[in-house]
Amino acid sequence: MGLRLFLDSADPQAWSQWLPSGLFHGITTNPTLLRQAGQPCRLDHLQELSRRALDLGCRELQLQAWGGDASSYLACGQQLAALAPGQITVKLPVTRPGAAAAGELIAADVPVTFTACYEVPQVLIAAALGAAYIAPYLGRIGDQGRDGHSELVSMQRCLDGLGSSVRLLVASLRQPADLGRLAAAGLSTFTISPAIAAALFGSEATAADARRFEADAGFVTS
Repeated sequence: MGLRLFLDSADPQAWSQWLPSGLFHGITTNPTLLRQAGQPCRLDHLQELSRRALDLGCRELQLQAWGGDASSYLACGQQLAALAPGQITVKLPVTRPGAAAAGELIAADVPVTFTACYEVPQVLIAAALGAAYIAPYLGRIGDQGRDGHSELVSMQRCLDGLGSSVRLLVASLRQPADLGRLAAAGLSTFTISPAIAAALFGSEATAADARRFEADAGFVTS
């Protein structure tokens, strides 16, 4: 699988800043990110946000369904997928109600991401149902006093051993070094905050060399 990066943000200003860079395959959101960005978690508003994201070149927009039980998750997921058919991936928690709704959505050719993954065996649920992604929370696993990097590598090995097409969508990254370490272990799909995206370009040595090249070319930067 080739590298696939998502921007983890519900802020249209961040979308406008980063999507034109070409770095990002798409955007991941959830109700918490919407609340933090001052965006209502309503279908009519999500329709407008979806239009804005796709107009900016977003190839895949991941939206979290809500409702708490299987039938509500399913109905919400169907409505979310209908906002931009073929370009919306529906996010559901890896719970029994979430899995029940996911099975029906996947059978209807709606791609699904399982979220809130904390345990290695949970990736088997995604593989069995044929989900597109499952999102383990690296930083939060570490907050529990566990070795998040090691556990995510084990998750990837499970999927590889099964020959599964499920992508491990690494979430809750805290620093750019996490991407390099996990990519070196074979993980290829990440969702990162705008702050982490900016930090990828934060090398002072690189910036100094770039300034030197410009000066040597006779171009003085401000």
